Amino acid sequence: MLGAALLGAALLCAPMVAAQDVAVTAVAAADRASSSDRERMNARVFDRVWTEVRRDYYDPALKGVDWDAARETWRPQALAAEDDGQLYAAINGMLDLLDDAHAAAASPASVRRADAQHRDRAVIGVTVSREDDGGYRVQSVREGSAAADAGVQIGWRLATDAGGWTPDHDVVEGTPVHVVFQDGEARRAFDLMPRVMPPIPVFVADRSRPGVLILSARAFDPGMGRWMGEELRDLPPDVDVVLDLRANAGGRLWEAEAVLGCFLPQGVPWAWQTGREAPRRLLTTRAPCGGLTAPVPNDLAVLVGPGSRSAAELTPAALQESGRAVIVGAPTSGAVLISRDTDLPDGGRLTLSRADFVTVSGVRLEKAGVRPDVVTPTSDAALEAALAALADPPEAAAAGAREAP
Repeated sequence: MLGAALLGAALLCAPMVAAQDVAVTAVAAADRASSSDRERMNARVFDRVWTEVRRDYYDPALKGVDWDAARETWRPQALAAEDDGQLYAAINGMLDLLDDAHAAAASPASVRRADAQHRDRAVIGVTVSREDDGGYRVQSVREGSAAADAGVQIGWRLATDAGGWTPDHDVVEGTPVHVVFQDGEARRAFDLMPRVMPPIPVFVADRSRPGVLILSARAFDPGMGRWMGEELRDLPPDVDVVLDLRANAGGRLWEAEAVLGCFLPQGVPWAWQTGREAPRRLLTTRAPCGGLTAPVPNDLAVLVGPGSRSAAELTPAALQESGRAVIVGAPTSGAVLISRDTDLPDGGRLTLSRADFVTVSGVRLEKAGVRPDVVTPTSDAALEAALAALADPPEAAAAGAREAP
């Protein structure tokens, strides 16, 4: 009886071991299939970026970069990537060879965040910018967010090697986000609970100061020219205007043209544009912006700084060369090539420079930026310096590139 019982137990256990073996084999097969799918998608994304750069980049010589050699170096790393962070690190490593701030690839998670920025969404409250070495630094911390409550500071770097959050990861309501920052020699780790917050307004008009209208824009998004036209319409001519572009990362070229139409007559030359194979084209101002019937005559100051990029550099440069505005703040970033976005097969996005740009007087701003007429020691000091310059236009005009007190 005991032998029968043992035999029965053996017979009952044998199928269980076999089932486990089958399950392990099935999981391994699924992992191999998933890995194979990942590699195929990695190849599609990488090859799309590599081909588009070779075909469409504004400089046919690709700034002297051996693009075939770049492919041999970076493609194996891209194909071996196990997640979006590794894939886009390889792609951006290749694009960095062009030394062009407008040549960059954004992961699907980054694209989803960008596309959702104008509606309520879950956020941890930090905005980071990618640096030349591929790392990320905190650019701003949103008031009332989990990051602000935790004491996260502007200037900290993301510790991307610590297994925490990076811009290649989604932020989901109700799911804590583990994020690690480098603060000098110290590492600071937080588990931040995302909060659903309304979008930060892109355009803001401030009339709190007597005799001054302050127009702040975080991007040259669609509708900026129309919005400015509405804000400027019926404005008394003795009210000074301050256009704040210090935190403006650029945007649509046609919105820059619309903004210039708020202050300059139609048909004024303001820039030269040169494409890959297109002849050089002179850009001129168009009809007045928004509902205006003519450009406004009000005195104008434009605030700029290191956060001003692309269209937020082209616009103050044109207003400076035309003598229409006094430019106040710190030198801009010098990222002014004209770019266009392309959707990638996995939901990511490639931004690529398609045309070069120089001012109407022949000044190339790429890598140089805009030098303000009045340079302030800090970005926060720019507004007061601008108001002082508007109060005494002759002195501001003679200031050149002097340092403001």
